Amino acid sequence: MKTLNVVSLLLVILGGLNWLSVGVFEYDVVSEIFGGSDEVGSKIVYIVVGAAALYSLALFGKVVKEE
Repeated sequence: MKTLNVVSLLLVILGGLNWLSVGVFEYDVVSEIFGGSDEVGSKIVYIVVGAAALYSLALFGKVVKEE
């Protein structure tokens, strides 16, 4: 389970960095790699990062409980 938490956190961080590059530089790294935001590869990456973000919501309970 710890591995899933680390992978999820890593994906959320990478997704956040991609959004930072979109906001600051108007450059979407994911769509650049896969040839556009409508391509299947880009959609898969967006879905996986979104699923990781949803999974990460469950980690809030653990973080709050520890403090």
